[in-house]
Amino acid sequence: MIKKKFRNICLVSVLGIAAFGGVCSYDAGAGSNIHIINVSYDPTRELYESYNEIFKEHWKEKTGQDVDVIQSHGGSGKQALEVINGLQADVVTLALDYDIDAIENAGMIQSGWKEELPDDSAPYTSTIVFLVRKGNPKNIQDWDDLIRDDVDVITPNPKTSGGARWNYLAAWAYARKIYNNDEEKMEAFIKKLYQNVLVLDSGARSATTSFVENGQGDVLIAWENEAFLSVKDDPDEFEIIAPSISVLAQPSVAVVDEVAENRGTEEVSREYLNYLYSDDAQRIAAENYYRPVNQEILEEYSDVFDLNMELKTIDDFGGWQEVQRKHFADGGVFDRIYGN
Repeated sequence: MIKKKFRNICLVSVLGIAAFGGVCSYDAGAGSNIHIINVSYDPTRELYESYNEIFKEHWKEKTGQDVDVIQSHGGSGKQALEVINGLQADVVTLALDYDIDAIENAGMIQSGWKEELPDDSAPYTSTIVFLVRKGNPKNIQDWDDLIRDDVDVITPNPKTSGGARWNYLAAWAYARKIYNNDEEKMEAFIKKLYQNVLVLDSGARSATTSFVENGQGDVLIAWENEAFLSVKDDPDEFEIIAPSISVLAQPSVAVVDEVAENRGTEEVSREYLNYLYSDDAQRIAAENYYRPVNQEILEEYSDVFDLNMELKTIDDFGGWQEVQRKHFADGGVFDRIYGN
């Protein structure tokens, strides 16, 4: 199972910030060794475990310098808040650009970060699918099945998890299509879906644990890569259902300029993100079930990914600022449908 298989991965808990402070205050520019800190979101543990190894080799070959990469994982929104509150990230690799904008608004990232790297500084993408138990005993095929009285749903909390916001928007896209933009009916659909949610975990990985490890629920609304990992680990226990409509999820990356400048890690931090676009890194992304932005490499994995899914982009919802204001801010749609 995912929880057991990866329990030994280096993970910096947000509960251990005080202990982590000794690492954060390390003079990264001293001597022949260098440390950088990547604050990421829940389901990227396996991706960066593999990527960090090839980046270390790349940096050593390029500069002769050894580099260590320390990882921190958690719900994307919560991770952004931790960085704002003092978790010393050299780079952030979060679930959505809104969370990086929050760090920019706190004065820690320079404006224009989204244009610094290709594809809006999103080196890989994903989408949202359903993970069900083998044989699909509840015959769950699409979003309308998730509002049935006999279906229990697992999804994380969109107040703390970027993946959960993508989940919510994918469901909203379906409701908008079938109800022809009738927002009263759309809100009623989303309300019923969340009434079927057993527990709102704080992040995508903890939601996977609830479904996979703890046996809760009939369906997990999940990152595609997270669902693939569960099936890979237990092919006799789980299967993936692709809904009729979903979203193109674009996890974003940025250098935390204030921290990198203070620690003398600007060069290595920028290269750490640039190298995510290399062919080797793009294939590592695909092997960890993220969709490469390099279209030629993505085609190499067309037998893995369903490239014919109807995927809405964040622009179809008015952009993250509008989405946050309308749906996830205090008093927004989510509060109305979940609080009543």
